[in-house]
Amino acid sequence: MNAPIEDYALISDLETAAMVGRDGSIDWLCLPRFDSPACLAAMLGTPDNGFWRIAPVSRAVRAHCVSRAYRPDTLVLESRWETPTGAVRVIDFMPPRSQLPCIVRMVEGLWGSVPMRSELRLRFHQGRVVPWIQAGEACTVAVAGPDAVWLNTEGLAAEGGGGNSTVHEFTVPAGRRTTLTFVWAPSYRTGPPAPLSVPAETVLKETGDFWRSWTAQCRYEGPWRDAVVRSLITLKALTYAPTGGIVASPTTSLPGLLGGERNWDHRHCWLRDSALTLSCLLRGGYRDEAIAWVGWLVRAVAGDPAGLQTVYGVAGQRLLPETEAPWLPGYEGSRPVRFGNSAVSQFQLDVYGEVLDALLLSLRAGIPIPGHVWRLVEGIMAHLVRHWREPDQGLWQVRGPARQFVHSKVMTWVAADRALRMGELLGRNGSSDVWRALRDDVHRQVCREGWDAGRGSFVQSYGSPALDASALLIPRLGFLPAGDDRVRGTVRAMRELTDGGFVRRYAPNGHGVHGVDGMPGGEGAFVACSLWYADALATTGHRAEATEVFERVLAIRNDLGLLSEQWDPDAGRQLGNTPQAFSHLALVETAFLLSDTDTGMDTGMGMDTDRGPDREPVA
Repeated sequence: MNAPIEDYALISDLETAAMVGRDGSIDWLCLPRFDSPACLAAMLGTPDNGFWRIAPVSRAVRAHCVSRAYRPDTLVLESRWETPTGAVRVIDFMPPRSQLPCIVRMVEGLWGSVPMRSELRLRFHQGRVVPWIQAGEACTVAVAGPDAVWLNTEGLAAEGGGGNSTVHEFTVPAGRRTTLTFVWAPSYRTGPPAPLSVPAETVLKETGDFWRSWTAQCRYEGPWRDAVVRSLITLKALTYAPTGGIVASPTTSLPGLLGGERNWDHRHCWLRDSALTLSCLLRGGYRDEAIAWVGWLVRAVAGDPAGLQTVYGVAGQRLLPETEAPWLPGYEGSRPVRFGNSAVSQFQLDVYGEVLDALLLSLRAGIPIPGHVWRLVEGIMAHLVRHWREPDQGLWQVRGPARQFVHSKVMTWVAADRALRMGELLGRNGSSDVWRALRDDVHRQVCREGWDAGRGSFVQSYGSPALDASALLIPRLGFLPAGDDRVRGTVRAMRELTDGGFVRRYAPNGHGVHGVDGMPGGEGAFVACSLWYADALATTGHRAEATEVFERVLAIRNDLGLLSEQWDPDAGRQLGNTPQAFSHLALVETAFLLSDTDTGMDTGMGMDTDRGPDREPVA
């Protein structure tokens, strides 16, 4: 049985991340970066797929640590264990990378004396390749193909662990610290990697100082500061520092339905997160990260607009072939386990609007935009003029038939609107008549074909009575003002998608056996959708109810403040990949909205809905 998803803590070096369970086991780690093959993959299988556990030996100890927390304003994890003979604190962290990825695990005696056990079972190449292991006086080295891991145990003697594991047993008295340091390096390197020569105390201090200095930049001062700071730290932890890209999650194939097939690889960067990411970073006071993200965005989307993808790799790579790992049994039997994402090949009309929304936000925030980007804007708009009437796979990248999704058309309107605004700011109005006509045509069509008068709501796709939580974004995007009766009706209708006070993105089985998304079975409620609901309630005058929805979401975070992609209202547990950037981005945005924090800037995603006479929506 796998540990609950909410049992996992995140540690990161800003290029990859490890997931640490309550039982002291690191069950997920990809090296050397987020999208590399996993070398510890027990999270998606069994202990034989790789783990590293440090915990007391005593059989009388509880199954999990008695308490754990991040050190304030950092990503340094502390777990406290108590046994009949004493208590220890385990400190887990990854120093922001200067050379090679490194995990440091310090065991500190608090009182008494505690026998401890470290067991490292490496399984390279997605949890299946057993390495060659050589134990030396100073380090244990594990090698398989291109990968090598060096484990420094401060001279502790290794013991036979069976199952090709490396085991160390040691006793920690009060006031004493024992440190185990894990470093990945290319296997062709000879000699211990440099990180092993740096004193652990120095590395711990530098790591804590880094995070506290970064957190001090946060500009949010509202009533939910702790939650906002933890979400911002989480987003920073999901940043691939060399390029500025932010992965959706550090994990893959954690299911939306236990035992089901809704298992996707989220270790990549989605364009539809772009404007929300920029808004979140700029609101929070993190301009450098916003600039880095825009740099990644511009590099990734360069080229023919017809080839624009919804998702790219952390370095901007376009090829993310989706494969399955039949040797991994999956989280609680949820198969297949997938690596890569075939959504790269889908036609998703909404991404064009998301890119242009992000570029306008960047321009207004004074973020440097390369001069050639205007050619990209013109290319995108020329492509949309030709193709906007076509059906697509939509926001939720469904694997069922393409449809005329309402949100996709709304985002086409956003693309035209943002292109016109950028043209005004840059003094480039050569195509404004064509783009204005496109904007008006799309608006008329959505209001005619996407509105269901019987339901009193915008629907998921033309001709369908099904609801979709993405319609909650209509006022935020500026498509219609919050006071419009159609917006208010849509917000009221969304109660049909609520379950236990949380909002599902749509009714999965609303169209045929497999539903609109072409997948069998149901799924949990999407965390971000519940936060969109809170935003829409607040902007339509229901502030108290909005706050209630927001605080309900805060209550489902795990004990460390982390959110996955989904929530199961019936079982009361997290589902989907974790931690999920989209959930934390939405949390920060909602906290700012409900706190009435005025940052004095245009925050994108349609938050600036002021229109001149030529921008009035056409009903």
